Amino acid sequence: MTIVSLTEWNIFLENHPNAHLLQMGEWGELKRGFGWKPVRLVSTGSTHRLLNNEVGTQILFRRLPLGLTLGYMPKPAISFQQSAISDQFWKEVDSVCKKNRAVFLKVEPDTWNDEFNFQPATFKLSPHNIQPPRTITIDIKDSDEQILARMKPKCRYNIRLAEKKGITVRAWDDIPAFHEMMTVTGGRDKFGVHSKEYYQRAYNLFHPKGTCELLVAEFEGKPLASLMVFANGKRAWYVYGASNDQERNRMPTYLLQWQAIRWAKARGCDEYDLWGVPDENEETLEAQFETRHDGLWGVYRFKRGFGGEVKRAAQALDRVYNPLLYWAYLKLIGNRE
Repeated sequence: MTIVSLTEWNIFLENHPNAHLLQMGEWGELKRGFGWKPVRLVSTGSTHRLLNNEVGTQILFRRLPLGLTLGYMPKPAISFQQSAISDQFWKEVDSVCKKNRAVFLKVEPDTWNDEFNFQPATFKLSPHNIQPPRTITIDIKDSDEQILARMKPKCRYNIRLAEKKGITVRAWDDIPAFHEMMTVTGGRDKFGVHSKEYYQRAYNLFHPKGTCELLVAEFEGKPLASLMVFANGKRAWYVYGASNDQERNRMPTYLLQWQAIRWAKARGCDEYDLWGVPDENEETLEAQFETRHDGLWGVYRFKRGFGGEVKRAAQALDRVYNPLLYWAYLKLIGNRE
């Protein structure tokens, strides 16, 4: 294993074309500007050339007081079942984490919970995921008509209503206006919003590569809703979305989301990830979504309409280097919940 540059990492990812968004080099560079340090590790052969069938990962280190860090490995493009990975790979990872004075390393596997059975003694099952563990994914391999047919009738109706009521959707690049809309949405729905500079950096890093689009839904030229969608390989992710409080009866968010799905489909994606719903089983979600509005419950009502499948990612794993400070972290997380 060796630490590689951004250029070398992108060469490695060419052999892992379906890598998760959070392992893309651009994501690491985005986070670099906001308190994180990306470190990229790739296995090398005797000739020190990057090998097609070898492993690698992007680790993000978050600065903490006293020169310490928190290590975070989001959705690595590795198979946890390979014995070689269980040994040499993690030894190399440990070395890098210790050099960066990590209290612990949090790993969020890029697999679904019902497909994951890896938990050696060197990991602790984490009580805390950084990314929302439960989501809804939509199969978009079929025709537009088939995708629409799998949606809830009300969602399908709202998409058509938006078209009839004069809503149009187009690509957009007005990040200040998008941020302003995000601020309105965050205040209304009570979630945190990144800075304008964060969204601008994300757009500047991903959009030139064709792996991101900012879409806006308008009525008579007036922006009503917007979202930022990302894609890599066969997967797409709806990550940031916003709407203001105007003309909501025209259902702009429904047509906007549908056009984002069509954008992902047009660039060859098979799966569209709606990125985050309450962490409850589907029976509980369906029983309570009409009466719950806290946390992610409000967005579940909207996202469920698009006819996807509720899935839960594998629980995060923690690899501990400083047990005392890790214990303090667990106490802090426990007090917040």
